Amino acid sequence: MDRRPFAELLQYYAMERFLYRLTQSPHAERYILKGALMLRAWQSPDTRPTMDIDMLGMTNNEVDNICRQVVDILAVESDDGLVFDPSTIKGEVIKEDADYEGVRVRFAGTLDGARLSMQIDVGFGDVVHPGPTLTELPTLLDFPAPRMLCYSRESAIAEKLEAMIRLGELNSRMKDFYDIWLLSCQFEFVGADLAEAIRLTLDKRGTVLPETVTAFSEIFIDQNTRQWTAFRKRLGQEHVPADFAEVITGIGAFLQPVISALSASGRFDAQWRATGNWVR
Repeated sequence: MDRRPFAELLQYYAMERFLYRLTQSPHAERYILKGALMLRAWQSPDTRPTMDIDMLGMTNNEVDNICRQVVDILAVESDDGLVFDPSTIKGEVIKEDADYEGVRVRFAGTLDGARLSMQIDVGFGDVVHPGPTLTELPTLLDFPAPRMLCYSRESAIAEKLEAMIRLGELNSRMKDFYDIWLLSCQFEFVGADLAEAIRLTLDKRGTVLPETVTAFSEIFIDQNTRQWTAFRKRLGQEHVPADFAEVITGIGAFLQPVISALSASGRFDAQWRATGNWVR
């Protein structure tokens, strides 16, 4: 993390300290962390940069309600040097990529004269399986760590797969392919838990499981190789495969057996090894 550009480190520090304030507020149990910051929470050796915080809200989804709660969170005192300005809070309803409808809150902060732009995206209604767990987030400096409810890896993958299915050939979310590939390379999974997370997510979002996933096809690979190359260049991680086909092949080996079992309405009891195979 400390090899990342200064602006990225500064933004991460601001997000980390906001989350600490959240955990010390009356609203700590109303939000579940998800998104790119979870790669840090899961102690992944690799992460991807993000400028905003994604959370699942377990609260009233009215914009005014979320903004009032953010005001409460910003009022929490902390000796970390950050000053967040509640007068700059602006909230709006969001619906991007037909992913989910939620609330976006923006506000400003400063750290020793440096201005920071904060963005919090809150979704509603999704199912987390296995359930959320209290997780301590790593800190950049020696300040108290945020310890908050966090998403499961299984549901994170399920939501990314659901987006792949729903968007089909229009999918341009290279970050989703990276995240699934990365998680499959670094963690082991209980097949039954992953299958159940996928089933619950598809049911909740009203998405039908197809026999074949467009994103796993050669046509999709050919159409998106250039986008993958650009994404990988921005990422700056040389060990990430340059060949998009290699990434998709790895994701297919990870997810297709689960998809096939769900399509057949059967159980999937295998165990995923981070070496790249399912074992029974």
